[in-house]
Amino acid sequence: MSDSQLRPDAPLMAAVRAIESSRRRIAVVVGDDGHLLGTLTDGDVRRCLLDGGTLETPVARAMNSHPVTAKLDSPHSYLLDLMRRGNILVIPQVDDYGHFKRLVHLTDLCSKASEASKISAFEFAVIMAGGEGMRLRPLTENIPKPMVDIGGLPLLERQIQRLVRNGVRRVYLSVNYLWHVIEEHFGDGTGFGIEICYLREKEKLGTAGALSLLPETPSAPILVMNGDILTTSSFDNLYAFHQSNGAYVTVAAVDYRVNIPYGVIHAEGQFIRRLEEKPSQRFFCNAGIYAVSPQTLDLLREAEHCNMTDVVETCLRRNFPVAVFPLHEYWSDIGTPDDLEKARTFFSETNTHDR
Repeated sequence: MSDSQLRPDAPLMAAVRAIESSRRRIAVVVGDDGHLLGTLTDGDVRRCLLDGGTLETPVARAMNSHPVTAKLDSPHSYLLDLMRRGNILVIPQVDDYGHFKRLVHLTDLCSKASEASKISAFEFAVIMAGGEGMRLRPLTENIPKPMVDIGGLPLLERQIQRLVRNGVRRVYLSVNYLWHVIEEHFGDGTGFGIEICYLREKEKLGTAGALSLLPETPSAPILVMNGDILTTSSFDNLYAFHQSNGAYVTVAAVDYRVNIPYGVIHAEGQFIRRLEEKPSQRFFCNAGIYAVSPQTLDLLREAEHCNMTDVVETCLRRNFPVAVFPLHEYWSDIGTPDDLEKARTFFSETNTHDR
């Protein structure tokens, strides 16, 4: 069995590893006899997490049990038509008995790489890098918060490395506090493999207000993130998830659990109906990373203080779709000295500048 083939009782984490290691970005679920039972994409995994699943949940709960399939002898024209009509990039091929044989990707059918559809990248990214980092004083007395050192590199440089690895070619840095430190370090981005432009906030505009200063109107979704966030999540997956849901805004979210150290009483009136011993509550919390569609920017007023949470609230009031993208990868908000040390330890232990 190949690494991309899973048994139905395999944990969801195994699917995550299989998807990340496969150039086709999909895992297949097969029975003991090799019969195709379903497929899993990154989106399937995250939808299962949103539905209450965990990384230990069996893949059978998350898989697409009715994937589009084709026989081994199917002509290329038929496969291409299936992909076009289903808006999919990969099709499992099976024999006459439904046994899985192989995956065929759009790139396998195209004679030229330029003709193959690739995962699209955000048109550009915007990083809110104007934070003072008051809780990190005295470390941030002479440098802005996004420039604190994480394992030998400024936090902001790590963010930019990940943008480059995910195919983003241009980034706007919204700067305010000690802005010259950032501009002197990064310049126009030539040395970092990306075009860097600057949005200078004369006064603090919040986590969304600087978007009104953009000198261009995007024609495709953009990535917006806070300058104090570290994650190993793929922005490609966020982009694909955002597009598939047709959202105005997609909010990345981290799974946060609160463990209650006492037995909880569930009562009706004066009578106890149920006792629950030391339960935990689960919440999805804002991770400070957003996919934003172009039409969403019309909700902003120029140079007016506004946070991304305000934008989300406006969308919800107007019944514009807002999606949530659960993160299962590493994520940290560098807000306190303790957060900073944990991030430094993580990158020290992984012995890498980016993952």
